[in-house]
Amino acid sequence: MATFRDLLAAAKSEISEVDTAGAADLIATGALVLDVREPDEYEEGALPDAVHIPRGHLEAQIENRLTDKTAPVVVYCAGGVRSAFAARTLQELGYADVVSMDGGFGRWKDEGRPWKAPVTLTPEQNNRYKRHILLPEVGVAGQTKLLDSKVLMLGAGGLGSPAALYLAAAGVGTIGIVDMDDVDASNLQRQILHNVDRIGDRKVDSAKKTLTMLNPDVDVVTYDTRLDASNIMDIIAGYDVIVDGADNFPSRYLLNDASVKLGIPVVHGSIFRFEGMVSVF
Repeated sequence: MATFRDLLAAAKSEISEVDTAGAADLIATGALVLDVREPDEYEEGALPDAVHIPRGHLEAQIENRLTDKTAPVVVYCAGGVRSAFAARTLQELGYADVVSMDGGFGRWKDEGRPWKAPVTLTPEQNNRYKRHILLPEVGVAGQTKLLDSKVLMLGAGGLGSPAALYLAAAGVGTIGIVDMDDVDASNLQRQILHNVDRIGDRKVDSAKKTLTMLNPDVDVVTYDTRLDASNIMDIIAGYDVIVDGADNFPSRYLLNDASVKLGIPVVHGSIFRFEGMVSVF
């Protein structure tokens, strides 16, 4: 019966290994980096831009995370054992250019090579956003970017209401809302941020209550004012994206000029009866 040492020796006989210097050279020329340690190990520090898949989930997740099987891959763990088994598994799955880093993260760190603490979410956030995190195109890094992002909504009406709800639910960390109107009963069949208890309230206040109750991670910044040439630059500065749900052309033209000057992309939406359009500028 084979021992652990026998299995490790067999795995290493079938793969290529490099030391930390060799791994650094491969990474510098564009090799992908795969970390197969456990989550608690990864959270304490990792190589920059490493893709993290714990060894126990490797077979199930790797093909969705690293789709190009011809790309060079450097695999590492804490000391070089799990990465050796992982490298053999990758070869069996058809990855053509895989090496295991001997000495692992421990030796890499001891030699003073670059590493960083990866972005992490709280347990509550991991649970809330786990459907996002499961998507290879999002993951923890993508969700963290959403939480760090800032979106400005121009209008809290028929267009702004559903957009703001979905952005808040998705975890966009800062949502600004510009509107200077009151909630009216005639708004309620389409402006779903508001309800009958808010009739007469300012729309920005009603919107903030709804979005904060939906997702306490979100910082809702309100601007109870009319957007004009005297305030638009101060209001939109610092936002990553602007969602234009304005109901008049002067505001749209004003926003266009200011956003072009500051280099902020604008998502523009409009509706008329049964017709609608959306554009990105």
